Amino acid sequence: MDKIKVGIIGPGNIGSDLMYKVMKSANLQMYMMAGIVESEGIKRAAGLGFKTSVRGVDAVAEDPDIQIVFDATSAKAHLHNSPILKAAGKIAIDMTPAAVGPYVVPCVNLDKFSDEVDFNMVTCGGQATVPIAHAINRAADAEYCEIVSCISSKSAGPGTRANIDEFTETTAKALQVVGGADRSKAIIVLNPAEPPLMMTNTVYALVKNPDEKKIIESVNDIIREVQSYVPGYRLRVPPVIDGSKVTVIIEVEGAGDFLPSYAGNLDIINQAAVAVAGRLAAKMLASGRN
Repeated sequence: MDKIKVGIIGPGNIGSDLMYKVMKSANLQMYMMAGIVESEGIKRAAGLGFKTSVRGVDAVAEDPDIQIVFDATSAKAHLHNSPILKAAGKIAIDMTPAAVGPYVVPCVNLDKFSDEVDFNMVTCGGQATVPIAHAINRAADAEYCEIVSCISSKSAGPGTRANIDEFTETTAKALQVVGGADRSKAIIVLNPAEPPLMMTNTVYALVKNPDEKKIIESVNDIIREVQSYVPGYRLRVPPVIDGSKVTVIIEVEGAGDFLPSYAGNLDIINQAAVAVAGRLAAKMLASGRN
């Protein structure tokens, strides 16, 4: 069966986990792992038989076989990488909060984009909470949405810690642009508890039309949609409606492909990214672009 060849820039934890997820995809073929030093991630990819390079984005851009690229570096690096990939005719799936391309949350708005070349996966907190914000807004018209993403400190690597400001700003904006809230705020908490806790996301909303039945049905529907590509996504506390206030708590358990199951924050953005790439690859294969 034909597949679309994929390159990954950034052989750290996210890039390594992406590699294993791509290996399970029906439409994607893992092809190259690129970094800037001979890291453990590069050695891991080489050991699995994939092409590797320490020339970063340039190696991926110069390879004519690669059509889709996951950029798992940093917000600053993606600002540099994006125009290079675009000039090379590659589709970029941006795992950083650089926000170069449109915010993409697969179950909410992926079908709106047809000719984009840079898909911004928002943040891990965005992938977990924007679907809930969208579900509440479509049922009850949210005037304000605030989210708190609590993750294990062990699942927050150097990239996550370096991008805390970008995380809060990008997530908050996505709650409006994709989720539909009029105003928003995002907070992240790094929890040092032992044993490590799974990712937990609390979504608070103030709504204009607090119809309890519609809100509960809408949230349950979106939960099922997210679970179609993130099986470990589930309600921890179903919608609680108190007047115009709505509270929902979500828990995310990772698939354990490479990262531990408590690292749901990293798993959900990777699962979402592979879902986006898989849908794009299916369209490319249907149109004969392989």
